[in-house]
Amino acid sequence: MKKVFAWIIIIFALIALASTLILEAKKKESTDLIKINVGEVTHSIFYAPQYIALSKGYFKDEGLDVKITTIPGADKVAAAVLSGDVQIGFCGSEATIYVYNGGEKDYLKTFAGLTNKDGSFLVGRNKEPNFKIDDLKGKHVIAGRVGGMPEMNFEWALRKNNIDPKKDLNTDTSIEFASMQGAFLSGVGDYVSLFEPNASALEEEGLGYVVASIGEMAGDIPYTAYNAKKSYIDDNKDTIQKFTNAIAKGLEYVDKNDAETIAEEIQEYFPDTSFTIIKSAVQRYKDINAWYKTPEINKTDFDRIQDIMIDSGTIKEKVDYNDLVDNRFFTKVK
Repeated sequence: MKKVFAWIIIIFALIALASTLILEAKKKESTDLIKINVGEVTHSIFYAPQYIALSKGYFKDEGLDVKITTIPGADKVAAAVLSGDVQIGFCGSEATIYVYNGGEKDYLKTFAGLTNKDGSFLVGRNKEPNFKIDDLKGKHVIAGRVGGMPEMNFEWALRKNNIDPKKDLNTDTSIEFASMQGAFLSGVGDYVSLFEPNASALEEEGLGYVVASIGEMAGDIPYTAYNAKKSYIDDNKDTIQKFTNAIAKGLEYVDKNDAETIAEEIQEYFPDTSFTIIKSAVQRYKDINAWYKTPEINKTDFDRIQDIMIDSGTIKEKVDYNDLVDNRFFTKVK
């Protein structure tokens, strides 16, 4: 009996020792990971590849511990990167152009792209299966803040179709991004520009209907991309490369898998959104090819975003592609 009791004690001691070793190993693994704080401009299903990189462990596979914080507004994301509150910014490439033109010495450079189109959709009050952009003439459209890409893209799409955004319709730029949906629901405007999952949620409730993709109307641009201070990139090339590798894997995953599979992987990051809406939003983005196939941002796309900015009057001339896009990393993706 004493021998049995002794063996029980030994077994429990071994289990306790094994548990301690496992915990220590996990603690060491967590300590060994390089910590990176990322500031994202908004929390959206539009950024599915980024959340795939988290859920599938692609960042950890690269030795990174990535924490993502939502910082509403591309200007605020840029400010957070410049101040050092976050190491990497995730927002529209226009923010890096504004910083560069502002004379900042340690300016921001883009090193990887994620979305190659505007991710907002034009939502109307009625179903319009035969909607044409000319139908906006004489209408009131809540378009976003002046100088922001949703508003600039919308106006660019109008001008491409010989519609004057100032004369031919009421392009409302007076409402803050976070308040646009609420304003529309309160009765303001005939149309509103919304991202997912908001657009699908309104459709599910019968309160609005997607009539067009602003991204499709405006064309390909580096709409949302990753940036960092020039000095940080130069001092942390290996870290930036690893981060880019993880994003590349996330992009590959969304390219190769269907909407349901993607929705299942990212659902944990949108706990207040139904699976049906997540799946619908993902499918909508797949339908318009909203994501880059690889993190590469080509010169044509970067020039187009500057054409849009010049057209809107927010900048006067183009900045050189090589000054603001660091292409060392997406050309070496594993």
